Amino acid sequence: MRRALFCVLSGLAVCLLGSTAASASRISSADYPLRVHVFMINEHFQYYYGSLVHVDGNGRANVYENSVPAAFDFDFRCNVRLMGSMGYETYMARWKKPGSKMELLIPDMGHPDKVDLCVLDVSMKTGMAYYKRAGITLEEPAASFKDWMVKHQYDPEHGLNQPINLTQGGPTVNEDTPATPPNQAAPPAQAPPQPQAPPQPQTPPPAPAPPQ
Repeated sequence: MRRALFCVLSGLAVCLLGSTAASASRISSADYPLRVHVFMINEHFQYYYGSLVHVDGNGRANVYENSVPAAFDFDFRCNVRLMGSMGYETYMARWKKPGSKMELLIPDMGHPDKVDLCVLDVSMKTGMAYYKRAGITLEEPAASFKDWMVKHQYDPEHGLNQPINLTQGGPTVNEDTPATPPNQAAPPAQAPPQPQAPPQPQTPPPAPAPPQ
């Protein structure tokens, strides 16, 4: 009886997890118009007898909607791993509940004809966008990031997936942003030290007068 019940529950779990997978051929880009760049992610893997059951975690990302970047933090629990974006790559996505829940398409590695669906619980950061410098995720006004997108013709919503005219050797994303955090003035430049004149030799004291 217990074995039969275990088999039924196991089968149900497989069905529930499998319901998040889909055929790539049946996915239309028009149904997933948003593009999401994941900057940072923390994940925890849950296994059962050596098999991955689900992955939960949190992270930070930008969503590109109507060619405008917007930063958000998110939590998730899915049956597959969610990777951080490489270079300027983005995920296809759509809103389930605008501003609070987003559905992400995750490619199935090794199976180009399959994708997995993952729902993110989203917390938007109004008026801000994330960028990365020297491996550190920072934030700046979305208008500044938008200026960078225009300058480098980067708009993943419309097929412009690789920015142009980047500074060679710059950070992964938005290398033209200031090195100091937004709304924080850079420290004033210090004047270079002035050369000092060599010390002057001291005149020896006069010799004492001979006794009379």
